Amino acid sequence: MNFSNNSILVDVYFNNISKLLSSILLVVVGSILLTISAKISVPFYPVPMTLQTLIVLFIGLTYGRILAPMAVSLYLFQGMIGLPVFASGGGLAYLLGPTGGYLIGFLASVIILSQLSNIGWNRNYISTFVSLIVGTLVIFSCGLLQLSVVLGKSILDSAILGLVPFIYGEIFKILILLVLVPYISKKSI
Repeated sequence: MNFSNNSILVDVYFNNISKLLSSILLVVVGSILLTISAKISVPFYPVPMTLQTLIVLFIGLTYGRILAPMAVSLYLFQGMIGLPVFASGGGLAYLLGPTGGYLIGFLASVIILSQLSNIGWNRNYISTFVSLIVGTLVIFSCGLLQLSVVLGKSILDSAILGLVPFIYGEIFKILILLVLVPYISKKSI
């Protein structure tokens, strides 16, 4: 079994500095980007619309199997200990609230996406599109499940609150990444 990271960004774009330094830098920058993207939001109830899924999907398809989960885990850890990195604050209670499932979905999504990118599903438009759809579905599945439990609503009612308002925004994010990710990934071939 191959346990290498296979990060496109480390192997191709940061190959002139040490792998350890570039890996640490990417993990920290990924966490910072997630924090910034959380603060760029449109306040919907109960789930705000942010740019986070764009960053999560990008990290999942470009950071590699080790660094992608590390970056999202660092972000979640910072939020869990109370740093105000989430859209409306931080703390363990935030992770257990209505939006916590989406945050946990971020981690599940990057784990799956980094595995897909490892087998080359980020190098052409069709496989990248499928990967982005899978990653988005994982995020929203986790989010809607917790949202329905916390609010005591059915999955359908939760989807009306926590999915329907976001569909056009997610399509736009997927289109951006559909152009960007294969371009970045082809440089590593």
